[in-house]
Amino acid sequence: MGARSQKYLIFVIVMEKIIDPVDVRLLIEELTPDKKFMDTNKGNNEIYIVTWQDSPNVVTEIGRLREIAFRAAGGSTGLALDLDEYDKMEKPYQQLIVWDPEAKAIIGGYRFILGTDVSFGADGQPRLASSHQFRLSDAFIRDYLPHVVELGRSFVSPDYQSSKAGAKSIFALDNLWDGIASVVYQHPNIHYFFGKMTMYPSLDRIARDLILHFLWKHFGDKDNLVRPVEPLMPVADPALMDLILHEEGLKEDFRLLKEAVRRRHANIPPLVNSYMTTSPSMLMMGTAGNPEMANIEDTAILVCFDEMYEDKKARHIDTFRRYKLNRIKTRFPLLDPEMEDRIVSNWDKRREKLYTKVKKSIIARRSGHK
Repeated sequence: MGARSQKYLIFVIVMEKIIDPVDVRLLIEELTPDKKFMDTNKGNNEIYIVTWQDSPNVVTEIGRLREIAFRAAGGSTGLALDLDEYDKMEKPYQQLIVWDPEAKAIIGGYRFILGTDVSFGADGQPRLASSHQFRLSDAFIRDYLPHVVELGRSFVSPDYQSSKAGAKSIFALDNLWDGIASVVYQHPNIHYFFGKMTMYPSLDRIARDLILHFLWKHFGDKDNLVRPVEPLMPVADPALMDLILHEEGLKEDFRLLKEAVRRRHANIPPLVNSYMTTSPSMLMMGTAGNPEMANIEDTAILVCFDEMYEDKKARHIDTFRRYKLNRIKTRFPLLDPEMEDRIVSNWDKRREKLYTKVKKSIIARRSGHK
């Protein structure tokens, strides 16, 4: 029996019984109007942002659902619920959830922390959930971290992964994008998503290697901004993968990737597919195993919000704009459409101005100028 199989066997033996669902009445008590972030674009769902300190029952239910979802996919903590120090520390990661107001249930979620809220360890590295797998360069910490939101632990509740849930399941991932795009939009100084795309050990090895080869070819971080502590390298021959993925254009090569993965009777994981089709300037920063999560394989990525494909970005932030404008109109009911347009324009101009400043600063430092 190989090393990978032995680790998996041990993982199966020590798995704990998952806790019972949290009483829905406790969830509703904590999901107060002040924690509601917005309505979703599709599916008639709601998005809330909570923390362990202000909503311990909701976060406990998040931990339960995460463990169920990750365990079903083949990688989890094996504990009774999936909560760690980053969920509960003094200034914890915030939890963004999609809530189904009809079924009174959590559809899915992410946890996130803004770079401006990150603390540092004695080794000079930021205290991030990804720190045990990836090391950030001085250039990343200086130029990018103040403008980053780190995302992690994304999940969709098993009840909403089946088509039986109808539109609620179809739009689950889209709803999550509504939330994370809007978190960035409401913070004009935040311009980047930093996080991990997960592939599970059950994915065909050759399909996994082709996906990673494609990512490095088209999105590779050539500046060594972030690197795995212990890199997980493809086992397939790069020369053979080049023969399969031989197109220079992103779209043409992506078509070849999808065909090759399907021939392996596999699929590109939905979240991986979603990120790859989000922005042409995404950076892929290497892959590392995660022994804390049954050896799932995490690939670090950096996505610039301001350089996302315009149609994808607009679809998600337009919902947030409408929601914010409606909140303003409850206070100022005589607000006319012209003034609404002016408010939105001011939001966008402020973001654009700040991003231009950040980008110029990064380019200048790379060129050796102060």
